[in-house]
Amino acid sequence: MRVIVWLVEGTWPACVDAVGTHAPNASDVVLLHVSGPDVPGVAHGAFAGLLGRGRPNRDPGTRLEGLGGRSAAELLQAAAERLGRPCTRLERAGRVEREVVAAAEGADLLVLARDGDRARLGPHSLGPAVRFAVDHAPCPVLLVWPEAAPALTTMPPAPGPHH
Repeated sequence: MRVIVWLVEGTWPACVDAVGTHAPNASDVVLLHVSGPDVPGVAHGAFAGLLGRGRPNRDPGTRLEGLGGRSAAELLQAAAERLGRPCTRLERAGRVEREVVAAAEGADLLVLARDGDRARLGPHSLGPAVRFAVDHAPCPVLLVWPEAAPALTTMPPAPGPHH
């Protein structure tokens, strides 16, 4: 069984723990972290447009890319230690939701965590990237709450009758 575990800062421990609970020990586990282009891209653009003409060696976007890479490596290391069994670490860059779906090709399970409003049950508990991955994953998906799920009383009311 090949299991892809999408790791996101703040919610990754729940995903790793779900693998320990739901995936057989013999599973081929891939810990996946995806870095989006947003923050370094903004810094590159601001530097090029306003500050850095003629000084490419001082581009803060390059520094942010390096910091992001080190942060991703540390997160992958912490997740591998928490998992406590052999795994593959995979770092990808690009449009986050599309990279996750592409990484899940050929997998038997994609594990990810809710990233929206986690104070109540309902569709708003999924942010755009997770919603995209759930809707487009080419394999079964295990969607976990990063902490205890909210009470059933937080569920939105049922729609009224249609006339």
